[in-house]
Amino acid sequence: MDDAPKSALELAMARLKKQDAEQGVSERFLTDDQKQEIAEVRKTYGAKLAQEEILFKSKTRVYIEPEARREIEEHYRRDVERLTHERDRKIEKIREET
Repeated sequence: MDDAPKSALELAMARLKKQDAEQGVSERFLTDDQKQEIAEVRKTYGAKLAQEEILFKSKTRVYIEPEARREIEEHYRRDVERLTHERDRKIEKIREET
């Protein structure tokens, strides 16, 4: 092993790997297919989120009343949370495939 001084990052990573080993957590690597699937999911949901943002901005330009704007903002927030949750769930499912 190299006797050169280690950076704080290297020391922290070594401690985390040791903790993972003690807790029985194993290091798993993604296959190329999994990486490609994850990239496709991110791309798809990135487009969906961009579409929601465009629709949101176009709707907010039309409504002046504060109550109507709040309702539109709440609907947009819920849609973004839903899409983000779906994206994260799909990515996690892909990562869990063995």
